[in-house]
Amino acid sequence: MQTTIFGGGSDLGVHINGSSLGPKTILKNYQKKYVLLEQDKNIKKSLKKDDLKKNLSSLNEFNTKLYQEIEKENNYSIMVGGDHSTSIASGLASLKKNPHLGIIWIDAHLDYNTFKSTITGNLHGLPLASLNGLNQDLSKFHDGPYFDPKKTVVVGYRSLEKNANLEIENIKTMGVTVFTTNDLKENSITKIMNLAFKIATDNYQNDLHISFDLDVIDPIIAPGVSIPEINGLNEQEVFEITNYLTTKKDYIKSFDLVEYNPLNDINDKTLKIAQNILNKMVK
Repeated sequence: MQTTIFGGGSDLGVHINGSSLGPKTILKNYQKKYVLLEQDKNIKKSLKKDDLKKNLSSLNEFNTKLYQEIEKENNYSIMVGGDHSTSIASGLASLKKNPHLGIIWIDAHLDYNTFKSTITGNLHGLPLASLNGLNQDLSKFHDGPYFDPKKTVVVGYRSLEKNANLEIENIKTMGVTVFTTNDLKENSITKIMNLAFKIATDNYQNDLHISFDLDVIDPIIAPGVSIPEINGLNEQEVFEITNYLTTKKDYIKSFDLVEYNPLNDINDKTLKIAQNILNKMVK
């Protein structure tokens, strides 16, 4: 099957600028055809601390266009973000075409806030919950099913955000499975990824959407993200995960690579890793 690549150039979900430039930077010299969507350069982002729905209408407008582009494409799709709120569009577009998909969310953060639990209003902290059917103000463009929480797996979580207890409570209530960075380091990558795939595919009965946030990597190795978290994965561990995914491509219907922020990168360290991951995930 051919691969169709989309760029989701938006950082409307986060108070830090720069991840909107990620797709263009990653794909700049890419040899294959891709579709690049970019946010309106005239948008003035809300940065108010008491605005708990920051840039909601602007993000929905952007995600509606991204969703429509991906939903009409029949090929295996890769979406290069952008902050992680763009994955609401890519994940739901893929699910609309493949209604029984599970999802693996590779990320240092849970991204499982609701509008009631968020303390920042940064919408890139809500996408996984939104893909499970919460926060439907963020998915008004979608008229299909949502991902089953019982087939939703987070891999690489380690964040110590102030509202982590609220997110963890949301996760437990919905029945999402979480494997931490420590789980990956204390066990073999293959063991944890096997467990994640078994859960998300319902024992290999259905296919998957994979969403890979570059902040799962330690910021010493990959500083080019908006919200770095210390004590992350090293480069060898990241490529063990990526190499594992290449052995399971038959189960993967769509793939996100998100949160590259070139304004925070140092000597293109993160860019090179991101491009390597992308090249491995093209079918």
